[in-house]
Amino acid sequence: MKAREPAWRVFASEFNASTLKIKGEGEKAPSYVVTPLGAMVNRLFIVGILTDIQNLGTEQEPYWRATVSDGTDRFYIYAGKYATEASSALAKIEPPSFVAVIGKSRTYSSDEGKFYVSVRAEKVLSVDEGIKDNWLLETIRATLRRIDAMEEALQMETPSVQSLVNLGFPASLADGVVRAVEHYQNPDVNRFRGTVLEALEQLLPDRAFDLPLPQDLPSPEEIYDSDIDGEDIDDGEKEEIVLKLIEKLDVNKKGAPLSELIKESAKLGIEEDELEEINNSLLDKGLIYEPTIGRMKRI
Repeated sequence: MKAREPAWRVFASEFNASTLKIKGEGEKAPSYVVTPLGAMVNRLFIVGILTDIQNLGTEQEPYWRATVSDGTDRFYIYAGKYATEASSALAKIEPPSFVAVIGKSRTYSSDEGKFYVSVRAEKVLSVDEGIKDNWLLETIRATLRRIDAMEEALQMETPSVQSLVNLGFPASLADGVVRAVEHYQNPDVNRFRGTVLEALEQLLPDRAFDLPLPQDLPSPEEIYDSDIDGEDIDDGEKEEIVLKLIEKLDVNKKGAPLSELIKESAKLGIEEDELEEINNSLLDKGLIYEPTIGRMKRI
């Protein structure tokens, strides 16, 4: 019997940075997404916050698309008629919720040549925050292991699987690292060290997304009246201001209308392009989600 592919622990920011797909030899050989740190991902295990879910199919034949944030970026999850267990679970889960997902890596290349990765869910389960924290810790360890292997390979004149195995790395990781060095040339290891730091911050007792906004944070009107130039506010403060705006504009509890958020943010010197970046950052961190298109809601 053929052994089942292992489910890799990979942060969304590493997975989404992937641009290499390889196919094994043989008619039914598995395909892999090779990340910049050398994870050869056929299957993966994810835990995060389900922040958005949409049925792209019909009531009779649903096809679900969901986003799961792990605090570093978002995984894009799909489930349809060939994944009945995952599809049934997604139909019952209301965002925002902590979920665990086991699934297979999938890729898509647009006509313009842009490479996209996603996950075809095999199983989706509701979990608690403790499970999420355990996953963060295990994924931090796995990521640091890949960083170590990549740094060793980059120091070699000609990296090889055997030379990495001789250093104590498993053959599956050594193979992926050698392929990643060849494809990505000089992967930005420090970028993924930053990802590890982001994940560690989530495990701290005073992590930002669990803290309420400061009680003395001025209202949008007060900020506007004081003629504060948006350029004088740092990124963290801008995110807090946008979060406060989203809360204030969410008058019917269905989410803050994006058009109103754009208008109110502009009064504070945060233009639409910058607001989009802030919203994307907040989405990636799992602090907000889109209950419907054109609305933002705080978690």
